[in-house]
Amino acid sequence: MPHFFFNKKLILLLVGMVFLVALISFSLRDRTNATLPEQIIKDTVGVAQSIVAKPANYIAGVFNNIDSLLNTYEENKRLKARLEEFAAVQAEATELKSDNEKLRELLDKSESLKEFNPIHATVIARNPDQWEEKIILDKGSSHGVEKNMAVMTAKGLVGKVTVVTPFTSEVELLYTSNPNYRVSAMVLGDTEAYGLIEGFDKERNELIMKRIDSSLPVKKGQQVVSSGLGGIFPKNVPIGEITEVSTDDFGLTKMAYVKPSADFSILDYVVIAKRSSTVIDGSDGSATNEDLTHPPEASEEEEK
Repeated sequence: MPHFFFNKKLILLLVGMVFLVALISFSLRDRTNATLPEQIIKDTVGVAQSIVAKPANYIAGVFNNIDSLLNTYEENKRLKARLEEFAAVQAEATELKSDNEKLRELLDKSESLKEFNPIHATVIARNPDQWEEKIILDKGSSHGVEKNMAVMTAKGLVGKVTVVTPFTSEVELLYTSNPNYRVSAMVLGDTEAYGLIEGFDKERNELIMKRIDSSLPVKKGQQVVSSGLGGIFPKNVPIGEITEVSTDDFGLTKMAYVKPSADFSILDYVVIAKRSSTVIDGSDGSATNEDLTHPPEASEEEEK
């Protein structure tokens, strides 16, 4: 009996294998139409793939978009950093170009100063309370700077040194409200007219030139330069341009408003004019009325 069951199982196995081989051969042969079971199976598998594929593709697309955004963000950060570096380099280049032009102008100015030894200096400080009146330079007595030396930029006269320390110096500007501050000036033209820069008009933001001979023709638009007669300021240093002329001292003299040539709001590099000859403390000095060319005679006791 056991042997019978063993043969029966073997026969069923062989039949099954033959059926499987026949089914495989049937499915592998070329056909134009699928059978009903194949259609059902393929449709079922296709629907299942569609159901699974759409969410999978959507999720994959989301991840791809996130990855693209992250890459774009990182690239934007790199480009922004490069742009900031470029802006910094461009600003530095612009500043260097500006400084180079200013230094070249100062070099030309120093070469034109006869009888003076130019000392180049940089403005290192400016008092907010006296912004229009004083500046501090990085050159002092150890560099040859002395009191009452003229200070100028490439565009024109700025002021004079009033206080000197070993390594710094203080400059009082032409814009000062000091009533004793005077500069011997000259109006250029067919006939030169002399006068004194005395005072500053805050409302007009202009210098005031007084004591001009009333008989001399002075008009708007003429250039005003330093005359060099006071012994401090070099001759022919630009001061400004006349904007208006009026009478002064009961019509005996003329007064003119002068727009400065130098830009006092932006002062960085200047030239200090160190005069090689003896400095005379005349009208460019402390504005006293002393006769400096004829000193008072000594008393009898002093002569004895």
